[in-house]
Amino acid sequence: MASLSTAAAAGVSCSCIAGPLSPGMDLRCSNFNSIRLQNKLWGQNFKLVKRRSESTTTKSRRVPAAVLDEKPSESSKPVASILNSEGIDEELAARIASGEFTAPAAQRNDQLVGLRKVLANAGPPGRFLSLALANLERRMNQASLMTMPVAKGDARKIVGQPFFVPLYTLFKTYGGVFRLSFGPKNFIIVSDPDVTKRILKDNAKGYSKGILAEILEFVMGTGLIPADGEIWKVRRRAIVPSLHMKYVMAMLGLFGECTQRLCDKLHVAASNGDDVEMESLYSRLTLDVIGKAVFNYDFDSLSNDTGIVEAVYVTLREAEDRSVGIVPYWKIPILAAIDPRQQRVAKALKLVNETLDSLIDKCKKIVEEEDDEFTEDYINERDPSILHFLLASGDEVTSKQLRDDLMTMLIAGHETSAAVLTWTTYLLSLNPPVTAKLQREVDTVLGDRAPSIDDIKKLRYTTAIINESMRLYPQPPVLIRRALEDDMLGQYLLRKGEDIFISVWNLHRSPDLWEDPDAFRPERWDTFSAAEASQAFRFIPFGGGPRKCVGDVFATFEVVTALAMLARRFDFQIAAGAPPVLMTTGATIHTTNGLHMTVTQRTRAPVIPMTDIPSLTTVDENGVIKTYRGSDGSISVVGSASKASPGQVVTQTSSNPQEQR
Repeated sequence: MASLSTAAAAGVSCSCIAGPLSPGMDLRCSNFNSIRLQNKLWGQNFKLVKRRSESTTTKSRRVPAAVLDEKPSESSKPVASILNSEGIDEELAARIASGEFTAPAAQRNDQLVGLRKVLANAGPPGRFLSLALANLERRMNQASLMTMPVAKGDARKIVGQPFFVPLYTLFKTYGGVFRLSFGPKNFIIVSDPDVTKRILKDNAKGYSKGILAEILEFVMGTGLIPADGEIWKVRRRAIVPSLHMKYVMAMLGLFGECTQRLCDKLHVAASNGDDVEMESLYSRLTLDVIGKAVFNYDFDSLSNDTGIVEAVYVTLREAEDRSVGIVPYWKIPILAAIDPRQQRVAKALKLVNETLDSLIDKCKKIVEEEDDEFTEDYINERDPSILHFLLASGDEVTSKQLRDDLMTMLIAGHETSAAVLTWTTYLLSLNPPVTAKLQREVDTVLGDRAPSIDDIKKLRYTTAIINESMRLYPQPPVLIRRALEDDMLGQYLLRKGEDIFISVWNLHRSPDLWEDPDAFRPERWDTFSAAEASQAFRFIPFGGGPRKCVGDVFATFEVVTALAMLARRFDFQIAAGAPPVLMTTGATIHTTNGLHMTVTQRTRAPVIPMTDIPSLTTVDENGVIKTYRGSDGSISVVGSASKASPGQVVTQTSSNPQEQR
């Protein structure tokens, strides 16, 4: 019994045994013909404990105040009396009865484990009590846990369309957390902001990148995105300082310079009356930006198709294909050795790695020869790249790790920005009033110059358009994690080793979180900021928590600069006869056949056409086409789509002004 006293004195809650205790509270008891203290503390059956625990630990369940089916025992006594009758110290008994050791529900499991450990060392009686507590804990946990919903349906409906689209339909059916099986594998799909916050922020240490790290290992190694644990901590501490505001401001000039190259190319196309494929052009624009920004290499991909540019794209496409591949045949050495595609990938990756190694060696020699003083906002005027900063900082890192970091930033910084610009341009082409308002702001703020840091702050509507585009088309649409330990996702138990897909697409389009969620409405950002929405984990285009994208400010300034400069000079419309704009899955959301557009040079204030306004059309789960027109996001049902898939995006044109109203 001394051990029990020691446990209580150490602050172990006796509420772990029988729920919250309060002065004068009676525990109904019966005789188990064992230890007398256990007889009097436990009660006639475990319903009392289980039900009282449920009433305090499960908010979604309400239990009647009267929880005993049996009649009270005539020998029932207050807790203090029971404890005193067993020779427990009167002061300790009074403290227990007062509720001093009563713990919040969230702490009870840990305290129960602690109490069991103490009792296990108290001889045979203590071990008996410890076993009884273990059994009680198991039964309490089983009773309080709810079974996670399991999605059911025809897997064939998922194949052939972006996987995040059917996830939205399942989300509306099964809720914010459910299990989805693909053959022998199953995943937990999360579309709830509170659960997302738990995974990304509150318990971030309990999760790794899981299958994402496995997929990207061939190209990123242990770079910042796939790395976990201590490697991630070390690399993040080294890289984050390089993205200081002085560096980002210096990059504004680079953003303007590269965008001007694109403007020159579009000017030629507009003059010749040629249509352009904007998705590939945006990809080249952002590749040129990231090459100079990260390792001071000018790919000049907007003007040239060199071997290194082709190699980069072969590598990028392979990384994306592996991220959605069902059968990882590339892991089988024999197949990888004879497969032409994998041979091409290996050759391309070898060229990219050799180029990066050469750039690292060259930069090392430059840093060794310079005598600049390194400060926290260090930047080299001739070479302001992140690579130069890392080497000048004295960062002790192998060339292999440095190459992994550079490759990670190349892929992450290039693909996401290109996708954001692609879908932003697409949405603007469907909403002429929004485009007109954008151009008025750009004309007023910029005039004929490239944006400065002060201009970026004034381009509020431009930024709102980017935010709204990232809400509707998040890049990436899904975040992947793997549980490193058991955890509670709301009311559901998650087991160690399980893989989780956090559906950013679902969060960004949830009708519970957004008014008229499918409408493109930049004005919604007038009422709250992107930071506020991000803190609530309903808007996470850059992820969240400690592993949030370190280049979020860089990326935002880059796409705002590009959009502003393009909107100032050009009008964009879907090209006549262009293929439907459909989505396909990769690390980011791509179009299936490109974004083919007619670009015209602006010579006067834009005139909003009353006819031939393209419309964004989606197909709901019932096969009904819903058309969104104009900045008000109005919906008109125009027919059925027996051959269309739910969530499919189609571009249509109407020449009937009456219909458009």
